[in-house]
Amino acid sequence: MTRQLNLLATGQIIPTALHTEMKRSYLEYAMSVIVGRALPDVRDGLKPVHRRILYAMYELGLTPDRPFRKCARVVGDVLGKYHPHGDQAVYDALVRLVQDFSSRYPLLAGHGNFGSVDNDPPAAMRYTETRLASIADTGMLRDISEAIVDFTNNFDNSQQEPVVLPAQLPILLLNGCTGIAVGMATNIPPHNLGEIVDGLVALIDDPELSDEKLWQLIPGPDFPTGGEIITQEGIREAYATGRGIIPVRGITRIETLDVGRKRRRERTAIVVTELPYQVNKAAWIEKMADLVNQGRLEGIADIRDESDRTGMRVVIELKRDAKANTVLKSLYKQTALQSNFGAILLALVDNKPCQLSLRRLLEEFLRFREQTLTRQYTHELEEAQSRLHLLAGLLIALNNLDAIIDILRNAADGTTAKMRFQAELGISDAQANAILAMPMRRLTGLERQKLQSEHSELQTRIEELQTLLSDRHELLKTLKKDLRSLKRKFGDPRRTRIVQPPKTPKSSSTPNVKKEEPPTTLSPKTEESPRKTPSLTLFTPQPPPENAILEINHQGEASWRLPDGQGQDSPIFRAIIGQKSELMVITDAGKAYPVAVAEIPPLTLQAIPLLSLLPKGAQRDANRVIDAGFVPNDPHGYDLLLLTQQGRIKRVKMSELSDLTNRGLVLIKLKEGDRLGFVCPTQEGQEVAIAISGGRILRYPVTDEVIPLMGRSAQGNQALKLRNVGETVVNCLTLHSQGEVLLISSLGYGKRLSLTELRLGKLGDLGTQCLQFTQKTDKLAGMIAAKENGQVRCLTNQNRSLAISVETILPWGKDGPGDRLVKLQPEEVITTVLG
Repeated sequence: MTRQLNLLATGQIIPTALHTEMKRSYLEYAMSVIVGRALPDVRDGLKPVHRRILYAMYELGLTPDRPFRKCARVVGDVLGKYHPHGDQAVYDALVRLVQDFSSRYPLLAGHGNFGSVDNDPPAAMRYTETRLASIADTGMLRDISEAIVDFTNNFDNSQQEPVVLPAQLPILLLNGCTGIAVGMATNIPPHNLGEIVDGLVALIDDPELSDEKLWQLIPGPDFPTGGEIITQEGIREAYATGRGIIPVRGITRIETLDVGRKRRRERTAIVVTELPYQVNKAAWIEKMADLVNQGRLEGIADIRDESDRTGMRVVIELKRDAKANTVLKSLYKQTALQSNFGAILLALVDNKPCQLSLRRLLEEFLRFREQTLTRQYTHELEEAQSRLHLLAGLLIALNNLDAIIDILRNAADGTTAKMRFQAELGISDAQANAILAMPMRRLTGLERQKLQSEHSELQTRIEELQTLLSDRHELLKTLKKDLRSLKRKFGDPRRTRIVQPPKTPKSSSTPNVKKEEPPTTLSPKTEESPRKTPSLTLFTPQPPPENAILEINHQGEASWRLPDGQGQDSPIFRAIIGQKSELMVITDAGKAYPVAVAEIPPLTLQAIPLLSLLPKGAQRDANRVIDAGFVPNDPHGYDLLLLTQQGRIKRVKMSELSDLTNRGLVLIKLKEGDRLGFVCPTQEGQEVAIAISGGRILRYPVTDEVIPLMGRSAQGNQALKLRNVGETVVNCLTLHSQGEVLLISSLGYGKRLSLTELRLGKLGDLGTQCLQFTQKTDKLAGMIAAKENGQVRCLTNQNRSLAISVETILPWGKDGPGDRLVKLQPEEVITTVLG
C-alpha cells in the first residue's frame, strides 16, 4: 500500500477563508472582463478584439488601395498572434465593423454577405472578403509605431501589439459602443463626424465653453439607420451625466395606393422608410402581424416588405374605415417603431471604468491626441536631427574632398581612415562612418546639390518641429487643421432628425411654456402624422410665403428668405418660390428626386442639406447633390445636359422629369466607378463649354447631330478623354455663341475669354488649350460665365473666401496665363470658384 503525502506538513498550503478567496478571485475575474473584453478605451474607442483585428489587417497590408482578402485569413492571423479566443467571436466582431447599419462609419470594407438589418446571418468567413476602410487607414492607423503609442507583448511574448491605436478621430463617439461587463454595461450612441469635429475645435478654442453651446454644436446622436429623436431631454441628461433615455422613432409617411385591378380603388397606407437603431425589421414585421392576428392592433389590412437595395420600404395597408393617426399611435405604443435608446457613456480611462459626460469624453480624446502628436513630433525631430548631423558630415567631406581622398589612399584600413577623419576634420564617429559608406556618385555636382537641398529642408523642418513642441498654441493649431481635414474627407450629412414637440402647459388657465431652443434638424413631412405640432415648434414643415426666395449654396444647403431679408453668400441657385410645391434634386448617382418646399426652413433658423431630405436609399447611394431647381410649368423645348466625371455626355428632355416619385428617376446609366458630375439646362442652338483641370476647353454645339437626345436609361457618348493622371473635369456650361467665360487657376491667375476664341469640335476631341500655367503645380480651378457688374467668389483650402469683381478681370486670348488676381498665402490654393 502506497504511503500518502502529508501536504500539510510541507508548508506549501496557506489556509485561507473561503469568502476571502472567492471575493479576491471574483474581483480579478471581473476586472479582467472589464479591461480585456467588454469596455472600450476612451482614447481610440475600441475594445481589445477590434483593436487587434485592425492592427492585424494593417500588418497584412490590407489598405484601401489593395485587393480584398478572405476573412478567414484575417481571423486566423488575429487568433494566432493576438487574441487566443474562439474564431467565431473574432469573426462576429469583424462583421460588425463592416456593417453600415451597425456602425455609423464602418472601419472595414467588405465583399460578400455580411448580414442585414433583418438579422440575416453573414456568410461563413471562408466566403467573405475584407480590407481596411479609408477612415480606419487614415484616421486610426496612420504612422503607428512604438515611438507614438505604447506596445506590449502578446499572450505568448512572441509578438508586440499596440496598447492603443493613434486615433485621429474619437471613434468611441462616432461609431458608439455596446458592451456588458461584470456589474456594469456601456451603451454609447453613434454621432455625426462633422458635428463632433466642430465640438472638438470649439473646445480647443475655448476650454471653458458652456455646455449649452457645446450641445448646440453636437445636438444629439446620429444613428446609421436614420430615424428621428422625438425629444431632447434624454440627450441633455445623457450628455450632462453620462446616462439618459433617448426615445427614437422610425420615419413614416402616409400614401394613397391604387389597389384596384379591374376597377380603380384607392387605399391609405403607412409607409415606413427608416427604423430606430438596432431594431430587427423582420422581427418587427412579425410582431405587427401577431398583434393584428390577436386583434390587439386594429385597422390594418395588409403588411408588405417592399425593401430593396435602394432602401427600406415597409407598406402597412389600412382598412377602408381606419384612421392613419390612430393606427400610427398604436404602432408607436405596441411595437418597436418607437423605442428607447438607453445611453450609458461608460469607458476605460487609465484602465479604470468611468461614466463620463460628453464634455469629458471629448476632453479625454483631446488629451490623448495632444500626447500622440507630441510623441510623433518628438520622434520626427530626433530622426531629423540625426539625419542633419550625418548630412553635415557628408558636406564637410565634399568641401574637403582632396584631404578625404589622400587619407583614404594612405590609410591601412577603414578603422585607421575613420580615426584620421575624426582627428583632421573634427567630425563625430557617426559622421565618419557615413563618409566611409558614401558611394562615389555622391561626388557629382547634382548629388552635391541634392545633399545641400536636403540639408536646408531639414533645417527648416527642425525649426517647425521645435516651434510645435515648444509652443502649445501652435501644436493645437495643427491639431485643429488635422481635424478639419478629416471632416472634409469623411464628413457627411446627418441621418437622424431631431424633433422637439411642444411641451404641455402646467394648467389650462395659466400656461407656463418654456422657450425652446432652435431644433438642429427638421421633422419629416407626414400628411396624417401625430408628429405635426402647432405653434410651439420653432420649425414645422409648412409652405413658405409665395413671395419667398429659395436659395441653395454650393454645399447643397437650402433655405428661403423674404425679399427684404439677408440672403446666403454666393448662392448657386436663387428663385421666387411662388406656387411651386416641389423642388427637383439631382444627385451624383444620376437620379432625380422630389423634395417638398415645405420641408425647407427659413434662413433665420438655418440652411439644411438637401441630401438629408432625400429618402434613405438615395442618401446611401449618393455622395452629394449635383443640382437642384424647379421644373418649368411648360418643360417642352427645354432639355437637360448631363456630364459624368469620366466625360460621358447626354441630353434628355425636361418633360421626362415631370412625374418624380420618392423612388427617384434615373437620368443616366452610370458605368462602374463613374459619377454624375454636372447638369445644365439647355435649348437647341446653344453651345456647351467643358473645362478640364489641365487648362483645356472643349466647345460643342447643342444639336441632334453632335449631342443627340437620348432616353433616361442610356449611358451617353464619350465627350472627352482625360489625358493625364489626376486630370479632372472642372465645369460644364451652356452659353450662347457670343458668350464669355472666366478662367481662374488654383494659384490665383485668371482671365476673361470669349467663346469665339475656341473652335467648335466633335465629341472625343482634345479641345483647345486656353490657359497656360506659370508653375507645374498650378491647374484650372474654375470656369464660370462672365456677367456684367458681377462678382466672383473664390474659396481656398485654408477656409478663406476671396471676392473679385468681374470688371477687374481683363480679357485675354487663348494663349497665356492671364493676370494675377489674388494674393495667396504659402501652401494656399483656390479649390472652388463661384459666380
